[in-house]
Amino acid sequence: MKICIACGMPMEKVSDFPGGDETKDYCIYCARPDGTMQSFEEKKVGMVEFTMKSQGFNESAALKITLTSMKKLPAWKCYFQG
Repeated sequence: MKICIACGMPMEKVSDFPGGDETKDYCIYCARPDGTMQSFEEKKVGMVEFTMKSQGFNESAALKITLTSMKKLPAWKCYFQG
């Protein structure tokens, strides 16, 4: 089983991969409609919105939670170095 490099979601089924392409290291939720991976900013906005909606946090708290999570993910490590 793969883990999405951009959000950490376990990818267990073919439908979890963009276009069903199991060679991708990111999940369907981290892909653009054309199958390419979302940018850091696109993913950050999406994760903040998801955190607010699913967990009831305000935007400031959701941003803090999102950035803490993103720091741990392989796709975004370069954004937090230095």
